[in-house]
Amino acid sequence: MAVEVKVCGLTRAADAALATALGAAYLGFIFAPSPRRLTVDAAAQLLATLDTADEATARPRRVGVFAGAGVGEIAAAVHRLGLDIVQLHGAEDARLVAGLRDAVPSALWSVVHVGGEGIDRAQLEWATRGDGILLDAKVDGMLGGTGRAFDWERERAVVAPLRAGRSIILAGGLTAENVARAIAVFSPDIVDVSSGVEASPGCKDPARLRAFVHAVHGVGAA
Repeated sequence: MAVEVKVCGLTRAADAALATALGAAYLGFIFAPSPRRLTVDAAAQLLATLDTADEATARPRRVGVFAGAGVGEIAAAVHRLGLDIVQLHGAEDARLVAGLRDAVPSALWSVVHVGGEGIDRAQLEWATRGDGILLDAKVDGMLGGTGRAFDWERERAVVAPLRAGRSIILAGGLTAENVARAIAVFSPDIVDVSSGVEASPGCKDPARLRAFVHAVHGVGAA
């Protein structure tokens, strides 16, 4: 199966439209502390422009990124924005996951941050409650968009037993220049890019975004 692309940290309609036109399968919107944070109102306005765009273009799945939010807040955003996936950062507990299962139809992705010492096994065990596991480099004080990669070769064996029945999403320091190698080494289902295609936080660079998507789609091509 071909590796899919998620473009995260979107704040501008033009960037979301370009990602859609290029064939990104997922668009990520951040509702947690970040330079790329959006309000739900701003996201609704942005998505309204996409809903009036070319209907022949496949609609990417919408991912909402949350940290420290409750079930009510997340559910309200899901229903207003039509979020297909809820991406959870932080130390969310089992009650939150259970509450979301009851409150929203969205799939749940759990984030595991990988530090210099490797994957936190306790965090990884918690993450298996979700429908997908997103692995990103650990940087103190940051949820993502760090521009840093972790050791793909070291961690691939740890993740291998967890692949059955869930998506594996690779994030952290991905660019057009290294994404083909990342795919070859780690074999993710989805690659997640943010800062690697930006001119500045929240503002995607069209040339970098095109190069990244083309690099991913070129993997395995004849």
